[in-house]
Amino acid sequence: MRGFLGGLAMCLVIGACAGGVVPGIMMATPAPEAASAPTFAAALADPRRPEADHARDEARHPAEILAFAGIAPGQRVADVGPGGGYYTRLFAVAVGEGGRVYGIDRPNTLTRRRAILDVAPQYQNIVVVQEGYQGWTVPEPLDTIFISQIYHDFFLPQLNVDAAQINRDMFAALKPGGAVILIDHAAIDGSDMSVPASLHRIDQASVRRQLEAAGFVYDGETDVLRNPADNRAIQVFEGDIRGHTDQFAMRFRKPG
Repeated sequence: MRGFLGGLAMCLVIGACAGGVVPGIMMATPAPEAASAPTFAAALADPRRPEADHARDEARHPAEILAFAGIAPGQRVADVGPGGGYYTRLFAVAVGEGGRVYGIDRPNTLTRRRAILDVAPQYQNIVVVQEGYQGWTVPEPLDTIFISQIYHDFFLPQLNVDAAQINRDMFAALKPGGAVILIDHAAIDGSDMSVPASLHRIDQASVRRQLEAAGFVYDGETDVLRNPADNRAIQVFEGDIRGHTDQFAMRFRKPG
């Protein structure tokens, strides 16, 4: 969730989008036994995880999200917009030595080296792909594509990408039956597509329509990241709401 145009100020604004949330009410979470699977416990206990990641765990509910995403040993997973590698690290342990995780990121700039480059050397099964969010390729079909708190950035003018084409490219990159897991900051229901640029939020129903237009089939959602106390009319990094936004998490499948 980073901007390279507009200098450091824009980088700070876009980077601030990646906040956690507090637990919501009426949660539709994965079964407890799935969320506490040994592979997920091992991922959370991984000694390579920095303290900053552990501090985010309470808000991000990583075991529940891993279970919702269906991450399993041997899978090929793409983490689009990996940021500091919070989920990338978890995926690397959860898929195991027989799996592979691709960190799909943007190129370095003269003033910024992407953080995922410091994470990848710690794990033999992480491959960094710095071709940007649009037009990236990997050498094998994927089981899962994971996008957390960045899909709304595809509508920021400074990124100059085509969200509809990105969705079609993701569809092509997945195996039949593969999944896209999409998490983002919720806008007010029915908001138009000017909201991502102003509030760094996006309307959930719009996202669903866009993924379905690319050929995906909606396959459910979890409320584990919802926060009904969030004022969805303000920017995600404004005041006390930063780190406590209302977020939706949806799963889509490629038919087959």
